[in-house]
Amino acid sequence: MSDLAFQDYYPDDLSHCYGCGRLNEHGIQLKSRWDGEESVAYYTPKPYHTAVPGYVYGGMLASLIDCHGTGTAAAAGYRAEGRGMDSEPPLRYVTAALNVSYLRPTPLGDPLEVRGRVKEVKGRKVVVEAWIIAGGEVCVRGEVVAVQLPEAMRQ
Repeated sequence: MSDLAFQDYYPDDLSHCYGCGRLNEHGIQLKSRWDGEESVAYYTPKPYHTAVPGYVYGGMLASLIDCHGTGTAAAAGYRAEGRGMDSEPPLRYVTAALNVSYLRPTPLGDPLEVRGRVKEVKGRKVVVEAWIIAGGEVCVRGEVVAVQLPEAMRQ
């Protein structure tokens, strides 16, 4: 695995996302990397990410699926173009659709492993399936349809 995460390659003006922005000091700052043909990230929710005592809030889990999916989409976009993530122009993806299924309660306090696999790369769209593992069990599954950031969203 590379030392740099996918999100470390995002340009400064596009690095403020609550879930994956390295410049958002109050955010999660998720870090995703390739692990063979899958992507992986790790995150341990804080005690305030609670739903009911002992379990992670579902919105936090959806955020992890979302940001891991868009990061994986960016990395897949670069791969599809046969270039490194440090090349220009930068590719940044945003969520067009997010589907999350909660399979079992996710315990709070355990480190979470977020995994992803690219299902499709087609033009400006990438589809990523993702899942969250806690204590060796898959607790959440999701799918992210990501699209390249529209130029109108850049400031």
